[in-house]
Amino acid sequence: MAWARVCASCCQQLAEAVLPTHTGVGAEERTPLLDSAPASQSLGPSILRGPGTPNAGFCSPNGFTSSDPLLGGYREVGLSTGGSSTWDSGATGASWPTAVLLADLEQDARQGECALPRATPAGLAPLKPEASRISSPGPTSCMGVRVEAEARTRDTGSAGPEPESRLSRCHGSPMTPEPRRGRPPTTSELPSVMLLNGDCPESLKKEEGAAEPPRENGLDEAEPGEETTGQEVIVIQDTGFSVKILAPGIEPFSLQVSPQEMVQEIHQVLMDREDTCHRTCFSLHLDGNMLDHFSELRSVEGLQEGSVLRVVEEPYTVREARIHVRHVRDLLKSLDPSDAFNGVDCNSLSFLSVFTDGDLGDSGKRKKGLEMDPIDCTPPEYIVPGSRERPLCPLQPQNRDWKPLQCLKVLTMSGWNPPPGNRKMHGDLMYLFVITAEDRQVSITASTRGFYLNQSTAYHFNPKPASPRFLSHSLVELLNQISPTFKKNFAALQKKRVQRHPFERIATPFQVYSWTAPQAEHAMDCVRAEDAYTSRLGYEEHIPGQTRDWNEELQTTRELPRKNLPERLLRERAIFKVHSDFTAAATRGAMAVIDGNVMAINPSEETKMQMFIWNNIFFSLGFDVRDHYKDFGGDVAAYVAPTNDLNGVRTYNAVDVEGLYTLGTVVVDYRGYRVTAQSIIPGILERDQEQSVIYGSIDFGKTVVSHPRYLELLERTSRPLKILRHRVLNDRDEEVELCSSVECKGIIGNDGRHYILDLLRTFPPDLNFLPVPGEVLPEECTRAGFPRAHRHKLCCLRQELVDAFVEHRYLLFMKLAALQLMQQKASKMENPTSLENGSPPDSMSKPEDPPAPEVGGEEEGSSASGLAKVKELAETIASDDGTDPRSREVIRNACKAVGSISSTAFDVRFNPDIFSPGVRFPESCQEEVRDQKQLLKDAAAFLLSCQIPGLVKDCADHAVLPMDGATLAEVMRQRGINMRYLGKVLDLVLRSPARDQLDHIYKIGIGELITRSAKHIFKTYLQGVELSGLSAAISHFLNCFLSSYPNPVAHLPADELVSKKRNRRRRNRPPGATDNTAWAVMTPQELWKNICQEAKNYFDFSLECETVDQAVETYGLQKITLLREISLKTGIQILLKEYSFDSRHKPAFTEEDVLNIFPVVKHVNPKASDAFHFFQSGQAKVQQGFLKEGCELISEALNLFNNVYGAMHVEICACLRLLARLHYIMGDYAEALSNQQKAVLMSERVMGIEHPNTIQEYMHLALYCFASSQLSTALSLLYRARYLMLLVFGEDHPEMALLDNNIGLVLHGVMEYDLSLRFLENALAVSTKYHGPKSLKVALSHHLVARVYESKAEFRSALQHEKEGYTIYKTQLGEDHEKTKESSEYLKCLTQQAVALQRTMNEIYRNGSSANIPPLKFTAPSMASVLEQLNVINGILFIPLSQKDLENLKAEVARRHQLQEANKNGDKAEEPMATEPEPPGVPEDVASQPPAARDPSSPSLQG
Repeated sequence: MAWARVCASCCQQLAEAVLPTHTGVGAEERTPLLDSAPASQSLGPSILRGPGTPNAGFCSPNGFTSSDPLLGGYREVGLSTGGSSTWDSGATGASWPTAVLLADLEQDARQGECALPRATPAGLAPLKPEASRISSPGPTSCMGVRVEAEARTRDTGSAGPEPESRLSRCHGSPMTPEPRRGRPPTTSELPSVMLLNGDCPESLKKEEGAAEPPRENGLDEAEPGEETTGQEVIVIQDTGFSVKILAPGIEPFSLQVSPQEMVQEIHQVLMDREDTCHRTCFSLHLDGNMLDHFSELRSVEGLQEGSVLRVVEEPYTVREARIHVRHVRDLLKSLDPSDAFNGVDCNSLSFLSVFTDGDLGDSGKRKKGLEMDPIDCTPPEYIVPGSRERPLCPLQPQNRDWKPLQCLKVLTMSGWNPPPGNRKMHGDLMYLFVITAEDRQVSITASTRGFYLNQSTAYHFNPKPASPRFLSHSLVELLNQISPTFKKNFAALQKKRVQRHPFERIATPFQVYSWTAPQAEHAMDCVRAEDAYTSRLGYEEHIPGQTRDWNEELQTTRELPRKNLPERLLRERAIFKVHSDFTAAATRGAMAVIDGNVMAINPSEETKMQMFIWNNIFFSLGFDVRDHYKDFGGDVAAYVAPTNDLNGVRTYNAVDVEGLYTLGTVVVDYRGYRVTAQSIIPGILERDQEQSVIYGSIDFGKTVVSHPRYLELLERTSRPLKILRHRVLNDRDEEVELCSSVECKGIIGNDGRHYILDLLRTFPPDLNFLPVPGEVLPEECTRAGFPRAHRHKLCCLRQELVDAFVEHRYLLFMKLAALQLMQQKASKMENPTSLENGSPPDSMSKPEDPPAPEVGGEEEGSSASGLAKVKELAETIASDDGTDPRSREVIRNACKAVGSISSTAFDVRFNPDIFSPGVRFPESCQEEVRDQKQLLKDAAAFLLSCQIPGLVKDCADHAVLPMDGATLAEVMRQRGINMRYLGKVLDLVLRSPARDQLDHIYKIGIGELITRSAKHIFKTYLQGVELSGLSAAISHFLNCFLSSYPNPVAHLPADELVSKKRNRRRRNRPPGATDNTAWAVMTPQELWKNICQEAKNYFDFSLECETVDQAVETYGLQKITLLREISLKTGIQILLKEYSFDSRHKPAFTEEDVLNIFPVVKHVNPKASDAFHFFQSGQAKVQQGFLKEGCELISEALNLFNNVYGAMHVEICACLRLLARLHYIMGDYAEALSNQQKAVLMSERVMGIEHPNTIQEYMHLALYCFASSQLSTALSLLYRARYLMLLVFGEDHPEMALLDNNIGLVLHGVMEYDLSLRFLENALAVSTKYHGPKSLKVALSHHLVARVYESKAEFRSALQHEKEGYTIYKTQLGEDHEKTKESSEYLKCLTQQAVALQRTMNEIYRNGSSANIPPLKFTAPSMASVLEQLNVINGILFIPLSQKDLENLKAEVARRHQLQEANKNGDKAEEPMATEPEPPGVPEDVASQPPAARDPSSPSLQG
């Protein structure tokens, strides 16, 4: 039947999306169901090391949870994956990574691998029509415990069919090429692949030969889970079978299931299938016996291949009727994007399908034949190089599917609810009111038996049945009967719904907000209205049973066992799930607090001092209550303390010490206020703070207490966090020992757990911004104008900086020790061997002057060989074992020189209380304090002398390519540079010899500086605005900030609506409700003066502009880019339309243009540690040239990521991108296309539709489309990428050269020569500017232009360009290089063609029309040659090699990899954002590309 066919295709799509398979999932196979599990999202592709990950993301997952405290909320029952398809073992290697056994990596161990069943509800977040948002509490606990039990049984390693949790294979993106030591494991369901007990990644690392240098800080940090060394692998073999489903009214169909599935998962499948989606209240029967909802299929007696399951309709209850109405409403709204624009329920936007015309996979097959038809390649005018207009509307093209098919005009609860007693006894549950598309108004009764029409009207209650007397068990069937339009449109809607890519419907883990939205009409929606007044605004969350005890959930998940992989996955999954739920609840609560919808717990105090409790979360405002921060900067300090505290929480969570607990913490900025949301320590509200604190200080160091248990727990965090255990004096002059800063408080809750809070000074102070009388900073600092007084005294160094500094000191330590040992050996031995005596680089000749930074990178080669020697010496030092007194002396000297706290091993730690006002140290510690002060000064100098120059150098080399403010901030933070140094970075850029090549960095930096300064002003501006004036105030601010109109006037809310009397009486006003219209008098001149002042005060940078137009003119900025940056930073959402910023006659914005203001949320991002190790091992393999093994490891990582994060997450995105790249290199274009399509969709959904990462994903997808001969799709994707880049940055960016080369080549391929030249010549100009006229990139650009001129038969221009290219190759690579030879050959060929053409022309002139002309040969480019050039510019090189070459090459790559590893350890500077690191020795052509891109087994262009 047609129904069955459509459904099958939908299942197949879903299956393909969720399971990167390629062998056909049979049409009848089963759509995995998705279980609402949010994943985590970070604003920039975070390649952060360690807990410093950037954060931003917001979400409200819609599950409801059980009251089971342990696993209650973690596995909400939304749709949940089921189904097991049999994986055929011949499927290409990537499809199911085998277990990672060391042996396997060496030989291809994929022979008879058994069919592995598909995985469990890895927790794909709910599909849009969720089966039921209010899933019953039962299943959650049930399933949770089940998985936990499995985790335990799994340890036994028993053979045979093992219980195993099916994990939905979706896709992931660790954008983090380097994990930090001691990063906590994270939780999830168990991977259904072979499981490793023990921490395989460690052994993998060893096997890869990335010889780890001796760890810094003395001992090795044990990785969590390293206890188990036996690589015990459990193979899970459990084949699925198919059953027949008989549902009323449709043909029977078969369904593939797996024995571990729950009966409930079949329910979910049926609720998502096109032909059964309208049923919610039914049970399944086998041979007349009803199956229990929560039993596993394997436990059902008599269920086997071919069994028939009958769908039996069950009677409704009020709860089931509500679920049914909600489900129908979700089905009706399934294509409506309004939730995404409004930023609710973790919906977000995706526009890929607009540009690919549906699913790439299928259309590829369909279109192949037609592809050679002429295609329209004309780009829209606004993206052609040189165009000045930057329209906003194309950012969100109108999707055809969004013009919703109207099925009903109104579906809402009737005013006659609830039924009176006499009707209740007739089975009435509730009443609905419906207006059909034909304008018929009907009243519907939901009864226990189903739905029927009654005779009530709006004003008259008559519950008797109306005609037609039709009782239907499903509301949809009833509506089909009474409205033909409904019947037709609902069927069409469901057809469309199931055709969408699952990634367009799955919820994201944290909410992503859109800063623009089209004008939408507000439609009636009963469910939305009900939600708004029950769970959303109320003082309670209405969850069956109770409100969630967030603290208990957060701490219980941390206590889950973590001895082996399954346990760690389960634990990380649970931690992640609770965190994303907590973030969503905290965000909603914070908004309710600021909007005045929550009652304060101290209502009599003034607004700023109020505190709130809502839904078991404690909220406080970012103001200095009771002069707590008086000595630190008052309100300013109180505003930054929460983010510092959050960074502390993040760090301690990452170290993950058993027995030490932190509070769930979320920081929300909304409407100019900062709200901190925290989980509540049991019992804290009943006690006085003085009694409860048993460790630390509540008054910044006057009274200090300590506690042995806390010291013991914190001692375990001190090595990874580099915190020194130290003694301070309390008010009675007694010595108290601490292992954290004094502000860190320890409280034992009523639950007996040891909590630490107030972690705002976890990291040492930044002396550059903390002038201390009598202390002199090193010369590097004073030269740069430090110390400068900052507006608060809570400036800390970032954790990334502390790590980089310690690592830098460690290298120095090794070199010093090595140098002295060598000298000793030299004096010992008469004829020293030359090898041992190659003296290491002079940079560390004497310890006093800070050594030349390895980070800034001296010459690559020398530092690498120096490091190799350091390694060798490290081994010598280790082998001496301290027996030789002289070598002990050596180590003691080296320790002293680098400031180590131990004299026998390298161990650098910081005392966070140094320079803390009010903290005193005992006399006995004075020497230690002096050393610590020196160490802090050195760290401050290191930031200025190494990290900032290193960053600028990386930018000049294009090793990092930030494209907007967020990606620039990300790159700075990875190097440990705080944003307050932005002015210093820009100064250095201005003074840099490579100033022109840093032009893009300068522009982004200035834009970031202006928008950040504007944000600071906007924050205080908004605090004076009451709710009714919000849109007027925001539009007025935007006019002053961006519009050329000289004197915009603010519209005050109409006076007659403001009743003065009532306002005076209201004491308990929301924080912003002061009667204040001061905001209305702001002028553009005043605002820009304030912005320049703020830039000077905060960033120490002088802006030379008095108006927005001057700023745009002076610094080459774009107003649309500034609008995007300020909107993202402040949470403003504006109307999608064209704004005339430059009009001098009317202001650009009116109050109707401001649609909404969203919260900006900072939270913790729990990590999937095991998945991350797999990902890294996979990357390492790929870089060594073992593509297949790398591919399997990365597929395995993908598996584990899905297991922890659910289907949507930035790290999954990176994983997919790399997989796509590998498949492409290995020649599997279809698989590359499918993975990359998922990567693009995911990047749009979790990072934003115009995030720089999304732009890159679009470019990769276009390449794979071209390779699969989908030319028009490739072009529209490239045009989209170019439009986004113009909007985000503008024309003049190094990445634009790559993009334009791609567009030019594709246009050349479709013979649009003139268009092609416009793009290629622009690329040539940009490359010349950013890489210098003599670079290889420019030579390649000349060659591409020459080829187009040749195709146009303009040989003179072609010759001119090719000559330029030839000259560059000759000077850069020499006469004999193959590139130079190729170019010279091409020149000859061009010359011959030119001569032939000239001859012909002469012939024509001589003989006129009767000339006998030989036909000219003009070459239309072949697709293969265009593709080859595309691969070259995108950094993918295929070089045919013999087996012997390959072996040599692999050895060489492995050797380089080791050097690189050594380098990496010396150079903690992180990888760039949107590009991945690159192996040394890659030619420029390739170098700007993500290396995952290059075929690692290809040598460089130089051969």
